[in-house]
Amino acid sequence: MQAKETVFADLMQGRTQQFQVPLYQRTYSWSEKQLAQLWNDVLEQAELLDSGASASTHFLGSVVLAPSPQNEATFPRWLVVDGQQRLTTLSLALMAIRDHIAEDKPDEAERIDEEYLINKRKRGDEYFRLLPTQADRPQFATHVRGPLTERTARDRVAAAYQFFRRKLDEADAAAGTQDILHIEQAITSRLTLVVVSAERGDNVHRIFESLNNTGLKLSQADLLRNYLFMCLPTHGERIYETYWLPLQASLTNDELEQLMWLQLVLDGDDRVRRQDLYAAQQKRFEGGERGKGRTEADIETYIRELHRRSALFRKVIHPEEESAPAVRGHLRRLHDWQAVVTYPALMLLLERRASGELDDEETVRALSYVESFLVRRTICRVNTNNLNRIFQAVPAQLPREVPVADGLHQLLSADNRQWPADEELRDKIRTAPFYQYGRPSQRKLVLQRLEESFEHPEPVAFDEARLTIEHVMPQSPGDEWLRILRAEVAEGESPEDLHSRLQHTLGNLTLTGVNAELSNHPFERKQGLLNGSHLEMNRRIAATGRWGSAEILARADDLADRAIGLWPAPLRGVGRAERSRDWSLAHQVLAALPHGTWTSYGDLAAYIGSGPQAVGNHLAKADGVANAYRVLNADGKVADGFRWTGQDHGDVRVRLGADGIHFTATGAADAAQRLTSRDLALLVVGTEEEEDEEGGVGETARAGADEPGVETRAARFLRQLAADDTPATVAAVSELIAGWERLGGWAGHGDGEVTTSAFLMLGSAGGPGRGIWPMVLYPGSGREGSAEVVFQHLAKREPFTERSLRAELLCRINELEGVSLPQGKLELRPGFRLSVLEDERNRELLMETLGWFRDRWEESRAV
Repeated sequence: MQAKETVFADLMQGRTQQFQVPLYQRTYSWSEKQLAQLWNDVLEQAELLDSGASASTHFLGSVVLAPSPQNEATFPRWLVVDGQQRLTTLSLALMAIRDHIAEDKPDEAERIDEEYLINKRKRGDEYFRLLPTQADRPQFATHVRGPLTERTARDRVAAAYQFFRRKLDEADAAAGTQDILHIEQAITSRLTLVVVSAERGDNVHRIFESLNNTGLKLSQADLLRNYLFMCLPTHGERIYETYWLPLQASLTNDELEQLMWLQLVLDGDDRVRRQDLYAAQQKRFEGGERGKGRTEADIETYIRELHRRSALFRKVIHPEEESAPAVRGHLRRLHDWQAVVTYPALMLLLERRASGELDDEETVRALSYVESFLVRRTICRVNTNNLNRIFQAVPAQLPREVPVADGLHQLLSADNRQWPADEELRDKIRTAPFYQYGRPSQRKLVLQRLEESFEHPEPVAFDEARLTIEHVMPQSPGDEWLRILRAEVAEGESPEDLHSRLQHTLGNLTLTGVNAELSNHPFERKQGLLNGSHLEMNRRIAATGRWGSAEILARADDLADRAIGLWPAPLRGVGRAERSRDWSLAHQVLAALPHGTWTSYGDLAAYIGSGPQAVGNHLAKADGVANAYRVLNADGKVADGFRWTGQDHGDVRVRLGADGIHFTATGAADAAQRLTSRDLALLVVGTEEEEDEEGGVGETARAGADEPGVETRAARFLRQLAADDTPATVAAVSELIAGWERLGGWAGHGDGEVTTSAFLMLGSAGGPGRGIWPMVLYPGSGREGSAEVVFQHLAKREPFTERSLRAELLCRINELEGVSLPQGKLELRPGFRLSVLEDERNRELLMETLGWFRDRWEESRAV
């Protein structure tokens, strides 16, 4: 191979030749981020030309070329092994310049065409100096032939062209045509490339593979596509057009990669990881079933099978394409559950149905086992860590000697699968805080299925109804609710403890579209609203004379009967180990307590779905439970009669002090360091990506995104805030949000009706994963409003994945008078009262902190 430094003008040489992007290359994929970086580099070089300064050129990257099999002495053709993104982008930029100056300087526009873009005397595909891969070719060719007034949706080629047209308009408004030609000169002569030219016979695939460390990193699907079409020298064009292009059009790149991985799993590889897809499939081809290498026929068979399976896979990811109603219903629920881990099992079932081994009825029965497995484990709070392994093993481990549905039932019931039986399901529906486990959408689906079990003659259209989860006994109970509970408490239990134990259980939850009206009102007022509901479960609640512990448990028993009917139980006697009371969950969360935190018997009991006394008895007897001594009474004091289990570690208060727990003058542990049941749920499960429906992260909306004529979310937030906070606090919060917007942020508002929220957002809208927010502001719902600092969310977003930055944020916020966030909550979401912002100095300090936060985030994005 030969390598030399050159520029775009010299590479194109102003003569007849062609650079061909091979079929195996991915489509053009530069986004505005890469385009903007290139444009800034071009403008910098153009300014140097304007000033006449002599400075070094800008290095753009490498281009690897190999002789094309179609090469001719009079018409050189090159395969672009690497660098197609750069060459395509520079060509699109030159098209934009050509079209921008065409009216005023037609001769210059024609010169750009002939020097860089076209082979003037050639026809057909030979007309284009650069020939992209087939998927991009129509759009690219249209732009070469002339300007477009509209662009195809989601087409990156058209988007890049339009980007450059916009930037040229901006540059022209500030300067003139001469400066535009300086931009052309910067592109063609000031951006240097290292061109590596391979010789005929060089392994260009290996070259391509080794260069996969610059630009946009190639996915496993990109690498495998490259390999496949390098192995198809004679049949590549036909196979690409017949199978690959339709496949590529029906699936995104990520979905295609997922299907490629599933193909390996369906063929029996139950250990391959998705990130190892390329190497695993290549190894199969290189070794073959009998040690033989791959042939073009083998590659074609693989791609044809991938194409066939894509139609099945689309039914998994787009259930509306399934024609059988009952099968469609199960696929839809699993899709809404976001049960990606089940895809190997779902694909297996659809394959067996397509081959005639299963009919629709048996497919439905098998899918019901998959759904039940997920739902029962969620209700019973079984850890999800092993779900990937369980379902990936299904194709390889499914028993062959029994019908498919029976085999799947048997396999999922086996030892260590932890599919809860009826007894455990019934117990957890009565006792477990269902509202604090799993995703909000999953909790809503469970309640929806339970409502459907009533088989109402006029069922609710759940897709259209805006329903949220309602706590019948509210999360913030008033005196009347506590009076009802006071008559039902167990020995040693307070009404608050009983409320904490029952509030999040399934028996106390329902669905409603009038959450705001129900609010925290007494039950008598809620009855009228629930009685007018279209949901049968709400009418049955309304028919109850009161709503206390007995009624909640009675409803839980009824829902348990319905759940057992809806979601089949595992088989008995398949070797499944029965689980006792889930003390392992308590042990797990205690082991995870951060330094400088404690929790109470009631909090731990509410988290695991038990009672404070049972928790106390267990910890008093169980030896070796990590951090058991950090479970205190609700008032923060060591329980009377506390004794170490096993080895004596001395004075427990001394040990707690060594663990960073501070004590007040009364001898109580600092309440700010206490972890509530909600904190414990976040600590182990990590549910910060999706907030409670009633509190409403789900989706955040910018101001102005609400429906015309309807109270905006921003106005609803301020109205709810004013219900429990002083006018001074409301004014201070409004000033904070306005200051945040001046810093370049924006306020997103949750969609909760009872309690909404305000997110101090940076970046894109659309909820978790796209933007970043340092804190969320909440109205009080009967108490003072609060600001929640979302360290747990930040721990997954750059640059705050670095613990030291989160620690600095905590220290800065603690400079506010009246705020003392403990270091132990640096992985959680501690809060402070919004009323502290009434102090002007506190507002100034918080704005300085938010400015610091924005600067750190912007610096990380610029890297």
